[in-house]
Amino acid sequence: MSTVSTTIASTTAPRAVNGTPARSAPARNRMSQEIQGLRGMAALLTVVFHVWQQYFVYDRDGAHSPVPNRYANALVSLEVIDLFFVLSAYLLTLSYARAAIEGGSTRPGRVFLFRRAIRIVPLYFLAVTFIWATRNPTLPGEWSDLVHHLTFTQVFDQEQIFYTIGPTWSLSLEIMFYVALVGLGPLAVRACRPLRRRASRVAVCAVGCALLYIGPFIWIAVARYGLDIPHTEWPVYFGPQARFGGFATGMGLAVAMVALGDRGRLDAKVAIPLRAAALVGLYVLSFSGTEAEDFPTTFYHPLSALLWMLLLYSTIHVRRQGRWHSWLTPRWLTGVGLASYSLFVWHEPIMLGLYNAGLLPPDGQSGFPLAVVIVLVVAVAAAAVSYWAIEYPASLLGKLKDGKGRPRDFYP
Repeated sequence: MSTVSTTIASTTAPRAVNGTPARSAPARNRMSQEIQGLRGMAALLTVVFHVWQQYFVYDRDGAHSPVPNRYANALVSLEVIDLFFVLSAYLLTLSYARAAIEGGSTRPGRVFLFRRAIRIVPLYFLAVTFIWATRNPTLPGEWSDLVHHLTFTQVFDQEQIFYTIGPTWSLSLEIMFYVALVGLGPLAVRACRPLRRRASRVAVCAVGCALLYIGPFIWIAVARYGLDIPHTEWPVYFGPQARFGGFATGMGLAVAMVALGDRGRLDAKVAIPLRAAALVGLYVLSFSGTEAEDFPTTFYHPLSALLWMLLLYSTIHVRRQGRWHSWLTPRWLTGVGLASYSLFVWHEPIMLGLYNAGLLPPDGQSGFPLAVVIVLVVAVAAAAVSYWAIEYPASLLGKLKDGKGRPRDFYP
């Protein structure tokens, strides 16, 4: 799950020259709005996906989807977690890509990790502790579950990976990516520094991203076809060794955007077909994955990451904004994008709470549409409250340190 809403402004903000904003300010502001809209769209689709999972009916005849139409089911069951990974890696890698390709320096790793911590940890710790306490009213409870979640290691636990707040397994990967980026980013900058040709620096960064993408792809292939490990071995297929391809794709996009700069911006006649191809490809990938261990399902995530990257590229690297921009930037959608982290964290506990309290329609195909509406309304409202009550105040902790990571002196 991407948690970089506060990063968008800083990574896309134009540099000032003699106190005058750069000319690209309007374009970069539009880009940040589009990214916020994409995050809002992904968060809403994630809620729908988990309600879809909740309303599956299992009986002696097998599993029955809450959506009877096969084509509609492929749309509802489309997973978007890879979009969060691509967006997160793209935005956070931009500064390292600029330093490696264009020269310059980056912020110290401790500053990067501090800013990431205040973005993620306050809401996450509060939510996990609260939900765990409500489900474990007597001590010691499932204490190992709490420890795994508070240390972001639940992704390595076969039994408890989806406990407490199921979707937060992806935050384990986010944290691991942050640590990896702090190590790999400066390493790439140092490796590129002796290279005189810009093309050589771009090639070094691009090859590094390609290797990070290919590694998980090979791991999945060996695990599935070489070792015949079933898909229900969650740490094998959900761990960083299998899912870092999404982050590598976002890193590659950051390298490409820095390398291109303002060159090669797409006209509508090119951008529109690319967006359509990405969206159709994602739908076909979801539609064709009918069996748990067939090829489209096995390699769904690395392939979908490439398609999300293509969609993102054809959205932000364009000459002119058109109807696609207007679809992504209505205020209600960018507002959801702003609170998407809260929506991601709280929506499953809210859904389960409503379901267990009998406030959602009964299981079955007829109850699913109304359940989606109810969960979306309640979860979005709760996310808005959570953002302003928890996320935004926590973000102000960033003012405690200056740009070099030193404690800020408020009383010089």
